Amino acid sequence: MKSRHIRTAGDWLALVIMILAALIILFPLIILFINAFKTQADYTQHGPLTLPKALTMSNITSFWKSSNFPVKLTNSIVISVCVAIIGVILSVLNSFALGIGRVKGNRVILVLILLANMAPQEALLYPLYVMFKAIGIYDTQLTVIIIFSIVQSAYGTYLLSSVYGTFPQAILEAGVMDGASKWQILWKIILPVSWPTISVLFVFFFVWTWNEYMIPMSLLISDSTQTVPLALAPLQGQYVVNATQLAGASLLSIIPTIIFYMFFQHQLTSGIVAGSVK
Repeated sequence: MKSRHIRTAGDWLALVIMILAALIILFPLIILFINAFKTQADYTQHGPLTLPKALTMSNITSFWKSSNFPVKLTNSIVISVCVAIIGVILSVLNSFALGIGRVKGNRVILVLILLANMAPQEALLYPLYVMFKAIGIYDTQLTVIIIFSIVQSAYGTYLLSSVYGTFPQAILEAGVMDGASKWQILWKIILPVSWPTISVLFVFFFVWTWNEYMIPMSLLISDSTQTVPLALAPLQGQYVVNATQLAGASLLSIIPTIIFYMFFQHQLTSGIVAGSVK
């Protein structure tokens, strides 16, 4: 017979607080959604908090055509996926050497990686501009892939190294006694155990890279190489803003990340839960 859980007053209070927090978080998205399908005249007359009097797709279709959105969407997907994959691979290999291999000076190396990760992006712009100009890959997607693969892997290395540093030595020693090589230990012992954490890193690297603006704006100047966030910039004037078109463009730009999150939602949740259990 199943035991019946009786909720206390504290449980109900926590539930109410979580619902309110969820509504607060969703409120900007709700406002964005209702204004994306509203005409500019309707927005001017009734404001941003009312439902549209008549639905229109003109805000989204005009942005789609004027911004060359399919090209920018393809660029964002290619760059974000490449950065997520390369960043995760570099994080795993670096962390395996620092956390499992215990190379000399691993603590100093981790501190240097953490300090480099905390450096403001503004300090990187000019050296990166000069370097990529010199080697002839300026204004290509490869520049952004290289930069953010290194930046994201620095964070991943710091996080995974702390996880691998506490890995049970008995399991590793048993693998060595069975004649496993370092590659086999990584592939058959370490990766299956740390897969939930790696999945979380992959999702975060993708979303963080997708939302990046300043470095892509500085290094991707051609319309054919730019990403989705850069397509929103021309909609922001100095004195006048077409609010409904901006809402439609913003809605269109976040749909891919929402789809990506929904696709990997199970891996993200299981990874966070696994981390909390440890």
